[in-house]
Amino acid sequence: MRIFLDTANSDEIRTAVASGVLGGVTTNPSILARENQPFADSLQHIAHIIGDNREMLVEVLATETDDMVREARELSALTNNVIIKIPMTPAGIAAAAILKTEGIKTAVTLIFSANQAVLAANAGATYVAPFVGRLDDITSDGVGLVEHIRHMFDIQGVDTQILAASVRSPQSVHDLFSVGCHVITMPASVFHAMYTHPLTTSGLEKFLSDAQNELVIA
Repeated sequence: MRIFLDTANSDEIRTAVASGVLGGVTTNPSILARENQPFADSLQHIAHIIGDNREMLVEVLATETDDMVREARELSALTNNVIIKIPMTPAGIAAAAILKTEGIKTAVTLIFSANQAVLAANAGATYVAPFVGRLDDITSDGVGLVEHIRHMFDIQGVDTQILAASVRSPQSVHDLFSVGCHVITMPASVFHAMYTHPLTTSGLEKFLSDAQNELVIA
């Protein structure tokens, strides 16, 4: 039950690392471009912040198998905790299978069906990444898909883990972990919203008020 942050922002990552609950960071070209740093510098900077015990997911940009494998090797050489994000295409699945033989971990992304998850698992992917929010956007059942994939993987004894992406609310986090999702990646806004509850806020205010009253009386 691990939490990843979907960002390349240094301040957001540092805050999440300081919380002690962060398992890793996921990036994509759009997220990295917002930081206005050279690509390799951004990745190495993130790797330095998160340390060796957390993972960083980085996406290949190529569309052909051989080019994906080449990019994955180059990215893996930048830092020792990188997971290569591979698209759910025939070329991507072939690349994931090759990278498995080389000991390079992969996350197959843009998963929208159980059959796609099966192909990725058979290719040796470390993670399959269903895009839950995008399924919900078209009135499909993103959480239900994750539950179905988890059930299949458990029956078959598959080691591949499920990393839910495109998560947009704390309620989705609750629902996904409830059906056995292994990892959820989320924006910083959702991560921070998980801390809050109106009863926690009001309860803390009451404690502080009572403590101040006791000090005044004393």
